[in-house]
Amino acid sequence: MLWLWPGQALYVGPSLVLDVHSGSVSCLAVGVDAEFTVWLENGPCHVTRTALIAARVRHRIVAHGDRMAFCYLDPVSARETACRRMMSGDAELALGHRHELELSRLAGVMDGGTSVPAARHWLDLAGHDDAAETRDARIRQATRRLSEDAGQQLSAQKLAAEVGLSVSTFLRLFRAQTGTTFRRYRLWTRMLRVATLLETWPDLSTAAVEAGFASPSHFSSAFHAMFGLRPSRLLAGDVTIRAA
Repeated sequence: MLWLWPGQALYVGPSLVLDVHSGSVSCLAVGVDAEFTVWLENGPCHVTRTALIAARVRHRIVAHGDRMAFCYLDPVSARETACRRMMSGDAELALGHRHELELSRLAGVMDGGTSVPAARHWLDLAGHDDAAETRDARIRQATRRLSEDAGQQLSAQKLAAEVGLSVSTFLRLFRAQTGTTFRRYRLWTRMLRVATLLETWPDLSTAAVEAGFASPSHFSSAFHAMFGLRPSRLLAGDVTIRAA
């Protein structure tokens, strides 16, 4: 299963054989049924049950068991900050999540029948995010517009005008309120749109263009930068994608 929300994603399933890579977002890795080894390209290796690897840190994960959970978080989000506080380490790699046994246990029973609220509960256990509860009404309007079917095409200039702000003020307030940049948030909403389309429209190339990507290769490159593998490789494993 792969659940997608704006600014975050959760994969639970068979261990993915990933090459050395660096993601554009932070990744919380959880060994579901065993520990795993995480290697930093320019650092030591660690055997652990949970690891938070920062964005743009080249690394490789080798699973010792059959299943893994990978939680992808925007590096400047409240949830990533909360997750990091429950672990020990440095800016590149943190280990030993306070709730690692419960995260492993819950991931072990998650499958295609797991509800979105249950997946959200897992995220909250990893790191609670209450930023949306106090978000400025103008930014709530902007994020709501971005989540609409045609919203992925909207520019910062267009949304700033709609909510009555200058572009510079809008961009600054958007980052302060959502924990990420406008462009990165819009990229996540486009990923969500592709996932939604794939639920009833199994043509990845057409879905990518429909969601606002310049081309299927643009979508593939953006997906690889976030998750460390090509979408075609993930979908070949019969994964179920759910936009939450």
